Amino acid sequence: MVLPMFKIFGKKKIKEDIVANVFINSILNTIDKGFPEIVGIINDAPEFTTSPNIHVNDDDQFALIVFAANISYISGHLHDSTDDRITKLIFSKLSNVFGCDQDQLEKTIKEYQCYLMKVNHPSKNMHYAMSKGIFGKYQLNNFQDDYFKNMKSPNPMFLKRLDEAMDNFIWNWDAFNQKHQIV
Repeated sequence: MVLPMFKIFGKKKIKEDIVANVFINSILNTIDKGFPEIVGIINDAPEFTTSPNIHVNDDDQFALIVFAANISYISGHLHDSTDDRITKLIFSKLSNVFGCDQDQLEKTIKEYQCYLMKVNHPSKNMHYAMSKGIFGKYQLNNFQDDYFKNMKSPNPMFLKRLDEAMDNFIWNWDAFNQKHQIV
């Protein structure tokens, strides 16, 4: 009988401040490296009658969508007020990164979270909401054939491809929590 591996030293302890830094830096790095791929998926989509010609530098709305979705996942994975403290730290640090007012950033992220929930209603799956959010914020309906354009609904084949790509932009709290203990 083979016993499952066990940890001799347990989880690595990590401070809340460091968690916020790692979260932000990881997501920003993923956006920087991954957005060009998303642009390719959008611009080369055979479902569009003409290419939207999104530019790789047009990532502001994408970044807000990715952060809005990922921040919404925090409360489901962290408890005992840790989620609130880390979320506040993320907003504080992220406002410095973006060079904007923290309260305004929080308001904007919350507006994006509401938008994502609205475009994906009745589903509450934030992962799929990200793709629909991209579709709306980048006004991709304008590039669809008349059938889907008149329905004001993304072509499901395009949406599926975008959903699969968005897997790469979701912070893996389960893996993080298996390796780390937040102190």
